[in-house]
Amino acid sequence: MQPSGLAPIPHTLQSVRMPAAPESPKDLRPTLWRTCRTLANRQRLRMIELLLSEPDQPVSKVAESLGMSTGTASQYLRLLNSRGLLRATRVSRWVVYRLAANDSIPGTGELLGALESTFKRARDPIETVFRLATAFTHPRRIEIVRALGDTTLGLVELKRRTGISSEALQRHLGKLEERGVIARQPKGTGKAYRLGRRPSRLGRLLIQLARQS
Repeated sequence: MQPSGLAPIPHTLQSVRMPAAPESPKDLRPTLWRTCRTLANRQRLRMIELLLSEPDQPVSKVAESLGMSTGTASQYLRLLNSRGLLRATRVSRWVVYRLAANDSIPGTGELLGALESTFKRARDPIETVFRLATAFTHPRRIEIVRALGDTTLGLVELKRRTGISSEALQRHLGKLEERGVIARQPKGTGKAYRLGRRPSRLGRLLIQLARQS
């Protein structure tokens, strides 16, 4: 059931799809939009929720708890690990996983803290994280956030600063506005946008990371 206060998310599939082919070493670089694509999956978010309450779980236990195959569970755990959000430790014959930031990847400690806070406080944490993560799953939307900064910009200026076509710009602006990352402002007779003023802790962090990327 969709929680009150949250508009339906227009994704018709369970998640943002990840590439089916194995990623190259360059693709595994933990850029923000790739991290958000990893988080934009309700099953992987349930995995995070499980490991928050029951850390140090082997793949078989994670798969059993979430009702998925061990192959899928293993793939999802590797994705979260590649983004610096999990730590894998060998215990006897088993490899167990817990949520832990990779200190070599900037921002992962703050991101895990914001995720944990959301899972503790939000009425529907999985949908809340999913909603915010899907705002940042495209590098062009991150470029729009960077271009806005602390200013209010119209469409013409945003197009000039980002180099994004008018059609694509409108599409990405719509997604960012729907998720509360940006807000539309009156500016003469045309449209103008600014960053949202009161997002959640996770939303504020994702905006900050986008501006720093």
